[in-house]
Amino acid sequence: MLSRKLAACLFLLLFGLVIFAFLFRVKDEMVDFEVNYTAAKRLRVGETLYRHEDGHYQFKYLPFSAFLYLPVSFLPPLLAKATWYGVVVCCSFFIFFLSLRLINPKKEKFLWVAVFPPLILAKYFLREIQLGQINALVTLVLLAMVSRLLAQPGSPQYERHEEIARQVSAGLLGGLASALKPYALIFYPYFIIRKKWLCLAVSLAVLGLGVVAPSLFYGIRGNFIVLKEWQVSLTASTPSLLATQDNVSLLAFFVKWTGNQTFSYFIYFFALTALGLLFLFLFVKGKAASRPGLLDCVLLLALIPLISPLGWDYTFLSSAPALMLILHHFDKYRPFWRVLLSVNLAVIALSLYDLMGREIYASFMNLSIITINFIVFVGYIAFLRLKGHA
Repeated sequence: MLSRKLAACLFLLLFGLVIFAFLFRVKDEMVDFEVNYTAAKRLRVGETLYRHEDGHYQFKYLPFSAFLYLPVSFLPPLLAKATWYGVVVCCSFFIFFLSLRLINPKKEKFLWVAVFPPLILAKYFLREIQLGQINALVTLVLLAMVSRLLAQPGSPQYERHEEIARQVSAGLLGGLASALKPYALIFYPYFIIRKKWLCLAVSLAVLGLGVVAPSLFYGIRGNFIVLKEWQVSLTASTPSLLATQDNVSLLAFFVKWTGNQTFSYFIYFFALTALGLLFLFLFVKGKAASRPGLLDCVLLLALIPLISPLGWDYTFLSSAPALMLILHHFDKYRPFWRVLLSVNLAVIALSLYDLMGREIYASFMNLSIITINFIVFVGYIAFLRLKGHA
């Protein structure tokens, strides 16, 4: 009875803090949500989504992404913000909840795995909430897809039917995620090497439907025009954003360090090739593991901010399940590597603007040190596979 009362009190306290944060801090921000909210209003009346006069706050996603905001576009701005704020907060919570279920940590490691990752990655989730972004939702959709892919079969009698159901549901989720954010396409090659052909086919079909869905508002010809505007807008705006302070992608890393975009593209594609070969090697090494798909999928989620040309720092929230997996196997690393991992995670957690100050933080981000932190992070995931721990 006491534990239930304590849990209820903690829930009410947390709920109160969430409401307080919105009323006294977040409601006057959420600038990215305002962009998407405006895009949904334009979509409803068949207006173009990509306008040069919007400047930095131009809508940058596929037209289908505006569909997601259609329900809240009928609400007044403050109520719409409050609704989306609630969605992002809930998605952030369920990312950790679902990751815990997938990893299923041992009892003695449960608190270690459950408590530290939210603290280490807190600034990325808070920034996501502050901006009113969509990454937490897309990450949760991808985690739900992974959960369906990794689900254990039930009765052998219905194993084939269950496999079909799992692939269809995973494909629906994968297609939805990629229609909302193209970085989810990172999973499509994985469907191929895992021979999840039905999953791949369903994902492609859903993505295709997402591409043509705006025809409901623009007509078929008008939809092609809007898609072309999206392509032109993205092509025109991307180069100027590569050296931006908060861009943490590998491409941005190379641009910042070399100062040469053309050369940086060359190194970037070489790096993508190297990462692809590394993933294939780890995939082959994992065939003897009991649940190889778990490490495969959390690694792909962790790679998303690094391989996306416009990988903003808050997209590192997608690495939450990978961090939880690493901490679950913390005792598998030798003492020196544990110390190095602890230092690396401390840098990630404490690289805060308010703590470091404007000049130091700007230098830290312009040197892309946080990108290096997460490259090291990938190395720790690879170690688990190489040693047969996951």
